[in-house]
Amino acid sequence: MTDYAITFACYNQVDYTRQCVDSLVRHGYDLGRVVAVDNGSSDDTRAYLDGLPLGGRIYNRQNLGCGVAWNQGVLAFQSEWTVVMNNDVLVSAQWIENLIASAERLGVRAVSPALVEGPLDYDFDAFARDASRRMADVARMGARHAVCLCVHRSVWDEVGFFQATPSLWGYEDTLFFHALDKAGVRTAIVGSSWLHHYGSITVSALKQERGLSGHQGLGARNNYRLLGKSLLRRKWDKFLRKRQERDWRAEELVRYGMTLHGERRDGGFVWR
Repeated sequence: MTDYAITFACYNQVDYTRQCVDSLVRHGYDLGRVVAVDNGSSDDTRAYLDGLPLGGRIYNRQNLGCGVAWNQGVLAFQSEWTVVMNNDVLVSAQWIENLIASAERLGVRAVSPALVEGPLDYDFDAFARDASRRMADVARMGARHAVCLCVHRSVWDEVGFFQATPSLWGYEDTLFFHALDKAGVRTAIVGSSWLHHYGSITVSALKQERGLSGHQGLGARNNYRLLGKSLLRRKWDKFLRKRQERDWRAEELVRYGMTLHGERRDGGFVWR
């Protein structure tokens, strides 16, 4: 049996947390392997979590940010593979098993599932069953995302954990991915495993609390300096990343009529 744990951070938005947990239960996953970290919610989140047979629950007095919460969850239930994910997602059948099997087959130590983002105006379970079969062997090597990341325990030993600085406000994933690249840790997004992601619900709520527009970032504008890259290098890396994403999209559309990143718009799929 695969040794894994799941952790997610939450800050209010209890309805989305409930849907996430319900999807785990519906597909037969043991909540005893789940650690929930609450970052100072003021809604009914803690009362809801108290009623669940979780493997762990951590209640912070205030919002300490994603990096702190993710580290707390990872360390509370140490396993061979740890899934760090958002609380505004729905899982599908065999998503963890397929995710880890693909990682082992590809020889990667950090792996993310394919995503559909946006409103849940379609039958996600039926979609995921078909998509995970159709795209079982598809992988975007070198890619990953912070909506859901499954990490092998050797990565924590070699690279370390997420930067635990609350003021980063969402930049923790960028810094962690940068550290993975520097250490030569192979990553991938795979088509054998699918999630539905409602779309950065907590981040949007935090921006609203702070009076920020949807286009503004939560973190400091100079967080990019922590990467230690020149402006030219950042622009070049972004150019290469965007070109690679276009190539992946074009190839996947030709072969499968879909890609590993879908978005729901006006009742249909837009493939990215």
